[in-house]
Amino acid sequence: MSAFRSSVSPVDAAPERDRKAEHIDLALDASTQSDRRSFDDWVFEHCAAPELDLAAIDTSVEFLGKRLAAPLLVSCMTGGTGVANRINTYLAEAAERRHIAVGVGSQRKALEEGAHVETFQVRDAAPTVPLLANLGAVQLNYGFGLAECRAAVEMIAADALVFHLNPLQEAIQPEGQTDFSGLIDKMGAVAAELDVPVIAKEVGSGISGATARALADAGIRIIDTAGQGGTSWARIEARRAGDLEIGELFADWGIPTPDSIRAVAAVPGVIVIGSGGLRNGLDVAKAIALGADLAGMAQPFLRAATESPDRVVERIDRIVQELRIVMLCVGAATIEDLKRTTLTRRPRP
Repeated sequence: MSAFRSSVSPVDAAPERDRKAEHIDLALDASTQSDRRSFDDWVFEHCAAPELDLAAIDTSVEFLGKRLAAPLLVSCMTGGTGVANRINTYLAEAAERRHIAVGVGSQRKALEEGAHVETFQVRDAAPTVPLLANLGAVQLNYGFGLAECRAAVEMIAADALVFHLNPLQEAIQPEGQTDFSGLIDKMGAVAAELDVPVIAKEVGSGISGATARALADAGIRIIDTAGQGGTSWARIEARRAGDLEIGELFADWGIPTPDSIRAVAAVPGVIVIGSGGLRNGLDVAKAIALGADLAGMAQPFLRAATESPDRVVERIDRIVQELRIVMLCVGAATIEDLKRTTLTRRPRP
């Protein structure tokens, strides 16, 4: 494990606090979820005569040079704490069984301390599907560089590296790192040298068109919206900080995921992962129709992953079943057809 130890010093506050374990517990609490369901504002036009056989509908897509059975990513969630070993293994096993992509949570702790490296190492459980490594972009301002990025990828034999962007979370988090200056250029410099693609991802507040263009100009061509509408990291970190007032003030801060998907998809040459508040196959279909190439989901799989890989497989199967029903009812035989399907935004009452 020492091969992955970094010279960077940990900056976590009180060492007895297990931030990652707290994150898991709080993410499973319904009160930390957003109060807004932006995907409900969008509707498909029903096709009563789709001229399709449900059994013949093709949900497969290409991602990172690998064929997926459905346009799904089990989004980056956890690692670096004891229970995460089981969760990540179950998620990876299920992703492999259903041929979809999977990511791990931030590997910062494993790199800084050489601790809990095994909680991220799930390649044996998912040998053939895309596996995403993960670091906070802000750590590029706190001692991390290309060497740590390469170590994160090597640690899990990843197909890509996710840089997560989370200014709101870090600003409220008791141990937060808040210097976000100059990060786009630094992320671009890593992307130019790393042997695998770099993915830029928010964690729940969305990515704007302007930010997506800046990222693309820096050489980052895969962008995960992670928009507002799902787990509220403002609420989670405020709960940990003992400041519920600030958590409620910023609970619904951000760009709603449908709006973020449309804005990012308008940037030429960008692969879009639509995530943030997707809870079922209908949401996945809407994300694709709005411009996403892949749909990312985290919280819907987390509770299942505390039980067994079979439970995660059941959730994946249900989501794909719902996606296929939508595709039949809008006359889309393939995901490319679904991308060309029109959604209508209905006004809020």
